[in-house]
Order: sequence, then C-alpha cells, then structure tokens
Amino acid sequence: MQHQSKKGSGKARIHKTNPWLFALKIGFFAGLIWGVIRWLSYGMKFTTVVPGFLLDSFLRHSFLKTSWGIVAGIGAFIVFSIAAAFIYIAVLRKCKGPWPGILYGLAWWIILFIGVGPFVGMMEWITKLGWNTIYTEICLFLLWGVFIGYSIAFEFTDEASREPIAAKS
Repeated sequence: MQHQSKKGSGKARIHKTNPWLFALKIGFFAGLIWGVIRWLSYGMKFTTVVPGFLLDSFLRHSFLKTSWGIVAGIGAFIVFSIAAAFIYIAVLRKCKGPWPGILYGLAWWIILFIGVGPFVGMMEWITKLGWNTIYTEICLFLLWGVFIGYSIAFEFTDEASREPIAAKS
C-alpha cells in the first residue's frame, strides 16, 4: 500500500510497503504470539498437543515436553507462520475484512489436524484428541489466521477507511 508523508520541503513522498518484508514481520509475530499462547494452553491442560507438534516427526516426543523442546516448538511455529504469511501475501493479499483470515486459519487447522498431522505422527487422530483439545486448537488457529489475514488486509487494502471517524484523527 502507498502512504503519503510530508517532509520539510513541502513535497509529499509516497512510501510503498514491501509485501515480502511485511509478511516476514507479520509471520514472525504471529508465530511468536500464538506459539506462546499455544504453550500456555498446553501448560494449563486446555490441549494435549505439545507446542512443538510441528517437530514431532523429527525430534523425540519426550524432548518436545522439556523446556528446550518448548522453545524449539515455538521456533518451529514461528517458521511455519512466516511461511503461512508468505502464502497469504501471494494468494490472498487483496482480500478484505477478517473472514479470509478466519477461513485461512481453519484451512490450516484442517490440513494439520485432519490431513497431514495424524499421518506423519504430529498428533493423534482427531477421534482420539478429545473435545477440549479440538476446541482449543480450532480457536487458536482461527485467531492465528485472523492475525495474519487481517494484518495483511489492513496494510494492502483500504481497511483503514472502515475505522470510526474518531479513530482517524
């Protein structure tokens, strides 16, 4: 998106946001914030899926339950979120509103928890996870998707025009 800013010379400069750098930033913070929230949800027993589930095919499950395993899991979620933000920028950048992000998060949940995850050993089959885990993980992925999708929509569409008038001034 282009932003106009005025410098001392009176001329307006147009700033254009680099979409790939923006996706990198959004993906990093999405992974960090929602990775830590996933860890807290696991620690409070809302979910039985370890924070490092993305690494479960590569590292021992017992390691992923340790402090370093949790750090590695949050790191893996950051890398995953950066990749997801790049995909969102490439495919859905022009979509407006929060709904594309909600659907994006739901799509990733379906891919990971119903599609790929059980087959490669990231987590148990959905029929064995339990309702608390299912609800928690769906909610976390929906909010993660909204964070990525709406942040990108706000930057690359005219979402700012939908803000209340008092917030603009």
